[in-house]
Amino acid sequence: MISEKMSNALNGQLNAELYSAYLYLSMEAYFQAANLPGFANWMRVQAQEEQCHAMKFYDFINERGGRVILQQIQAPPNEWDSPLAVFEVVLAHEKKVTGLINGLVDLAIEEKDHAANSFLQWFVDEQVEEEDSAGTIVGQLKLIKESPQALFLMDKELSQRVFTPPISAEGGK
Repeated sequence: MISEKMSNALNGQLNAELYSAYLYLSMEAYFQAANLPGFANWMRVQAQEEQCHAMKFYDFINERGGRVILQQIQAPPNEWDSPLAVFEVVLAHEKKVTGLINGLVDLAIEEKDHAANSFLQWFVDEQVEEEDSAGTIVGQLKLIKESPQALFLMDKELSQRVFTPPISAEGGK
């Protein structure tokens, strides 16, 4: 059984994951409008990952006897100055999510909720990957500056990203 405090915190993270998906869909729309389909594809895959993360929280709350309480999702921004500006927001956002996950781990330890702590370790590892991926793209965009040729090549590279749902011990949840 999950404590009310942990259930509330996990519901908050569920909302944060849904907001992340919403943010990345907004960024996808921005890149579609800018005729950068590869960048748009990267954001679509990112949104799909975030939706999957949200469902992991949804399922875990239910499996532990908690109550899922869906909350309002904040509207994301929809305009940015450049692809670099978009990815700087992505990196900052992923760092914020890392802080949220770390806070949940701290709470799980405080509450001696070993199941929640175990569950959250996947997200701790995932956030290392998320920050690294966004940081790499920020670095590359800083290197290419205003080169349309380099942006075109990067767009082609980002078009190769494919969504692969995570596989876990719970049978894909």
